[in-house]
Amino acid sequence: MENIVLGDIQLKFAEIVWENEPVSSGKLVKICEEKLNWKKPTTYTVLRKLCEKGILRNDNGTVTSVMSKGEYYQHKGRQVVDDYYKGSLPAFIAAFTDQNELTARDIDEIQELINKYKKDNDL
Repeated sequence: MENIVLGDIQLKFAEIVWENEPVSSGKLVKICEEKLNWKKPTTYTVLRKLCEKGILRNDNGTVTSVMSKGEYYQHKGRQVVDDYYKGSLPAFIAAFTDQNELTARDIDEIQELINKYKKDNDL
């Protein structure tokens, strides 16, 4: 998957769509006017750009996501690991745990994820 980059404004807009989808483009204009103080052309410009990036879809005035919020954040997490830790998840975890204290609950949850992954992948 290609590197998807959303600026702060684009991400705020995508969050609005994810929270309200499916949403009519007219209602989306009203929401963006209320929450972002945007005019109609701004809403349609940002919508068009996110459609071009493959994040959203505008089908006859109904706006939905092509990429869910969860998928987007999973992709961004993978990008961080790839870009800053040469694709090494253990290197990322080592860097994270060096700077952040993990609770016993955090460790248990991480271990559960590892155990589930092993089971699901016959490892």
